[in-house]
Amino acid sequence: MALTAETESRLYRSLRVAAGAAAHLVALGFPAAVAVLARPGSSLFSWHPLLMALAFSFLMTEALLIFSPETSLLRSFSRKVRVRAHWALQLLALFCALLGLGIITYNKHLNGKGHFVTWHGLTGLLAVLYTGGQCAGGVLLLYPKLMKNWTLAKLKLYHATSGLVGYLLGCASLMLGMCSLWFTTTVTGASWYLAMLCPLVTSLVIMNQVSNAYLYRKRSQH
Repeated sequence: MALTAETESRLYRSLRVAAGAAAHLVALGFPAAVAVLARPGSSLFSWHPLLMALAFSFLMTEALLIFSPETSLLRSFSRKVRVRAHWALQLLALFCALLGLGIITYNKHLNGKGHFVTWHGLTGLLAVLYTGGQCAGGVLLLYPKLMKNWTLAKLKLYHATSGLVGYLLGCASLMLGMCSLWFTTTVTGASWYLAMLCPLVTSLVIMNQVSNAYLYRKRSQH
């Protein structure tokens, strides 16, 4: 029997809610697992994986999910409050990422190792720099008059789209980090595959959220 439009809509909404809930759990669970593995404080390096997991898995994921109509933890608050929370989380993510980058750079210097000679290192550097640029670009949303030829709606759309690119870069850096010698000697078997799924799950949820925002804007124009 064919599903009615109303039933399909409810089913789709339920799936989005479930996916969002899974993203929240993964966003928090992944850094927690990394903290157990890295044992922050046991060495200088131990802070690097934790800070990067906090930046790109937890803080940035929550900063983006905060605008989800189904799964935002602040959906009962005004948009102004959610925007401020988004800013705070993004700045915290940038701070953690910069600190994590500084720590690994200094650690390599102490051990006489080369800088940014792996795909993980290069992608991580690009992700951090991109995040900094994305935060700077967000200022345009606070002062849209700086871009006289662009509407606020268009600025929001481009900011969300470019933010998705930065988020995917961060997730790619995390996944490449899980291919490193440190991670593969610590996590093996099914646990390694499960860990690799974490950035994939959150990436799919965030991509769906951004694509829905784009489709909603297109419909509102007609």
